[in-house]
Amino acid sequence: MSGTATVNWRYEHTALALCTLAFTGTMVARLVVSPLVPQITTQFDVTNGVVGLALSGMWLTYALAQFPSGVLGDRFGERRVILAAVGATAVASVLLAASPSMLAFGVFAAALGVGAGLHYSVATTFLTRQFDDTGRAIGVHVAGGPLAGLAAPPAAALVGSRYGWRAGVLLGAAVAVPVFALFAWRVRPTEPLRPDQPMGERFAVGPLAELLSRPQILYTTALATMGAFTWQATASFLPTFLEVGTGLSSALSALLFSAYFLVHGGTQPVTGSISDRIGRDATAMVTMAAGVVGYGGLVAAAALDLGLPVIVGAVGLVGLAMSWGAPIQSRFMDLLSGAERGAGFGLVRTAYMVTGASGSVVVGSVSDAAGWPVAFGLLACVMALGLATLTANRLLGLGY
Repeated sequence: MSGTATVNWRYEHTALALCTLAFTGTMVARLVVSPLVPQITTQFDVTNGVVGLALSGMWLTYALAQFPSGVLGDRFGERRVILAAVGATAVASVLLAASPSMLAFGVFAAALGVGAGLHYSVATTFLTRQFDDTGRAIGVHVAGGPLAGLAAPPAAALVGSRYGWRAGVLLGAAVAVPVFALFAWRVRPTEPLRPDQPMGERFAVGPLAELLSRPQILYTTALATMGAFTWQATASFLPTFLEVGTGLSSALSALLFSAYFLVHGGTQPVTGSISDRIGRDATAMVTMAAGVVGYGGLVAAAALDLGLPVIVGAVGLVGLAMSWGAPIQSRFMDLLSGAERGAGFGLVRTAYMVTGASGSVVVGSVSDAAGWPVAFGLLACVMALGLATLTANRLLGLGY
């Protein structure tokens, strides 16, 4: 009996590690673009807003893929869908690096979003079935994104400075290919939960509308939308803000972008575990409050030339703020039944990420029109709105 428990424990944690690594691979391919934005705007002679539009398109298709991925996972099994996600990410990265024009860049960025978007909802549902401590498991899995952010930006900046932005973008494929092989080797085939149910039934409008209209789901989706909007904008433009908005060098900006992801990744499992103990909302309030101070600090540093220590501290708080995903996503899982989690979590992910995907184009356009301090001041306001929403729910006893 003890031997069986040992084997199960080892496999569960192996599965968690490889799902996290697969998420890292799909995230690397998207994040290597951010530190290369100045080179891309120069190459194609376009504005920040145009590149932001392409990045928003990538995040939009990523968001739209969440719900279908959950349906596909239920139909064909999670392992197949995750492998498809990592493989498609590798192919799309190669195409993105070969883009002959800004239009092609936008199309291939959208394709990258679709491929990468197949992973997260399916892997999260898979891991939720493996672990009782949902918050901690989700926190570790979510940390795969910040892990990518820790390594990808400086690597892309270094490779891009020496060999051009196209070589930097190719790093996405260089990571995705070995991850694909490792996942295929070590993760067991998974049985589909609904192999015989017609696909059309899963896309029926009535049940989908009913799920999304539940007051607690609607409330949680609103919180997640605010977090996603801010996360997308930060992932797309934080290095550019640091370089152009505060006057730091490109190398130091990339380093601080990595520091942001280091804090982001390190705090995800912590906030997830804390939310298992003290509650999802209380933990989420801490993250939103950190966002108000962090983004506010970046704006003050840029506007008043407050110096590097203030910038470093603000970046750290922003990293903590963006760990909102662990408590908020765990909140969704608490509200969904076991039968609903596959497609249901994918549906709510699509719902909040479709709106959140606009963060890149909105902040990029605001920076063109009014400057970087105003653009990042908008993110501080979004975090303040999230904090106010959580506070009102707790103080007024609204029951959401």
